[in-house]
Amino acid sequence: MDISDLYSQKILELAANAPQPPRLANPDASARKVSRVCGSLIEVDVVVRDGVIAEYGHHLSACALGQTSAAVVAREIVGTPTGEFLLLRDQMHAMLEADGTPPAGKWADLAYLEPVREYRARHISTLLVFDAVAEALEKVESAQSVAAEP
Repeated sequence: MDISDLYSQKILELAANAPQPPRLANPDASARKVSRVCGSLIEVDVVVRDGVIAEYGHHLSACALGQTSAAVVAREIVGTPTGEFLLLRDQMHAMLEADGTPPAGKWADLAYLEPVREYRARHISTLLVFDAVAEALEKVESAQSVAAEP
């Protein structure tokens, strides 16, 4: 497979039609991830209510693969329980790094990224959004734990 084969019509469509949710004014937490390999960058903001992602925003500067991941996340993340999102992040890592199965259901479009498995240098940019959101969710959980201490 040639690297240009990664950029299927569906990936290019998802990237081109990506929702661009604005950064949030008052997020519960934010996180920033950068790929040292290609320079892709994402900054995410989340608001979590009762264990569910209630609001999401991001700033993105990434290749088509990173844009595709971020597009699907931006489209589907609001209303997702935090635990479900963390499992999704693990599933995406497994799909690319360990021949795992692609996500299904509302996340099924992420299966178009399965060919990235063959290009290790592209894993980081493809996974940026998942790792950034997971870091933000960990910050929310940590803040809630501190707030709950007597």
